Amino acid sequence: MHNDNSNTERYITIARACLKAINDTAQDSGDREQKIQAVYQAIDSAFQAEFADYRQSVAIMATVLERIASGDLNGEKAADLARKTLDQQPENVTKTMMH
Repeated sequence: MHNDNSNTERYITIARACLKAINDTAQDSGDREQKIQAVYQAIDSAFQAEFADYRQSVAIMATVLERIASGDLNGEKAADLARKTLDQQPENVTKTMMH
């Protein structure tokens, strides 16, 4: 894995959350099924946290594309709206989309 990739950073964050959950549950004397569920929950929580900004950006861009696709904007206005939308996205989202 390349460390310069924002997806690699996400992967590492999720992996660390998983390892932490495994270590935490290994020390508990609880039911095996509860331990497994705790690890699954940690994976889900880490995944949701890492991709929240991405999902929000995709939703915003979809709305902008729908507006452009409506045909109500001329080419210049559509391009301006697209530029403004891209400028407002977090850097890690636009980097990931461009590659």
